[in-house]
Amino acid sequence: MGTIHKTTVTFLSMDEDPDNRVPMPARRLALMRSVEPPVHYYRYLYDAVGRDHIWVDRKRKSDADLLSIIHDDLVEIYVLYVEGSPAGFAELNFRERGVCELAYMGLMPEFVGGGLGEYLLAQAIEIAWQHSITKLKVQTCTLDHPRALGLYQRMGFMPYAQTEAEVEELD
Repeated sequence: MGTIHKTTVTFLSMDEDPDNRVPMPARRLALMRSVEPPVHYYRYLYDAVGRDHIWVDRKRKSDADLLSIIHDDLVEIYVLYVEGSPAGFAELNFRERGVCELAYMGLMPEFVGGGLGEYLLAQAIEIAWQHSITKLKVQTCTLDHPRALGLYQRMGFMPYAQTEAEVEELD
């Protein structure tokens, strides 16, 4: 049994496009949709971004179960590259009619700072609102980056619920 971490989960949403315009950081960047990524590549991204924040949900899924999510036509995964290397990703889930969930978003530790997180979030929001949705939602917790909740709120998300949870770290 792994270590148990107590956390506060905050649920946030927005009901209209906030029209955020975040300038591209002064680096060579590319944001590319990864269409039907290989499961090993998705697991690499998920682990590299989420390892320090105890992301475990997707690690517990079998390859077949994970592929059924990440290869779903209503799930879009965008990878941010900096100078040709993957720096982070955003996963948009459109499986609920009229709603987009920003299921996962984050940067690899070596790319945190310098505005890349704000830029990636702004791009994810803009992409989400290009679809026929009436709500964009996200959740974050106190295990995520300490500035995550504030960033979501600055970018237009409003908290609507909070709960306490426990996350069991994998050995």
